[in-house]
Amino acid sequence: MPDIAVKIISTAYITYNVKRLVIEKPEGYTFIPGQACDVAIDAAGWRDQKRPFTFTSLNEWNYLEFIIKIYRKHQGVTAEIEKLQNGDQLIIGDPWGAIQYKGPGVFISGGVGITPFIAILRQLEKDRKLVGNTLIASYRGARDVLLDDEFDFMLGPEYFKIFTRENVVGFRDARIHEDQLVEMVQDFNRNFYICGPTDFITDIQKMLINLGVDSDALVVEE
Repeated sequence: MPDIAVKIISTAYITYNVKRLVIEKPEGYTFIPGQACDVAIDAAGWRDQKRPFTFTSLNEWNYLEFIIKIYRKHQGVTAEIEKLQNGDQLIIGDPWGAIQYKGPGVFISGGVGITPFIAILRQLEKDRKLVGNTLIASYRGARDVLLDDEFDFMLGPEYFKIFTRENVVGFRDARIHEDQLVEMVQDFNRNFYICGPTDFITDIQKMLINLGVDSDALVVEE
C-alpha cells in the first residue's frame, strides 16, 4: 500500500511533553496491536522526514491514535508535530513491528517504550483476557507517567511503577534490578515483552536470562 495522507482530528497533551494525536483512519487500513508505522508531516521540507510511531488505538476503532513524546530541544519532527492543529495532515505508511502478543506475560517498559503495550493491553481488556499479565513501567518521575488511571483500572495489583529519579510515596525509587523482578514477577514461566531505550532493553534481557528465562520467551522490537 502506498503512503497515505490523513488529517488530524484532534490533539491534546497528556503530560507536559507527550501529546495524543487522533487522526483519520483510511478505509481498509488494519494493524495488529503493538505495531507501528512510519509517519511524516505533510508539509514542505518534512515529507521525507519519516519517524516510527506506535498505534495506541484498537483496530476496530474508526480512527487512529498515536501517543508521541515531544523532544523540543531537538527541533526535529516531534517538535514540529507539537505545532500541528486540527485539520493539518500527516503521511502514514504500512504497519510494521515485532512486538505482538504471544500469550500471558510481563510487559516491561522504559519511558515512552510503553506505547506498543497500550493497544495490546487495551485489546486484552476488551477481550477479557488480561488475567496472567503484568505491567512494570519505569519512568524518570511522577510527571512522566502515562495513562496511569487506565492501567490501574485494567491491571490493579499487577501494575507496577518504578521511578528512577525521585522518591514518591507509593512508588519504587530505583532502576529495575533482579531482586525487584523476583518480587514483582514471581512466575517466570511466561512471556516477557520489553520496550524502551536500547540500554534499558539490553539490561532487562540480561537480568531475565540470569533469572532463568528462556531467550525464546523474550519479545522485543527487532
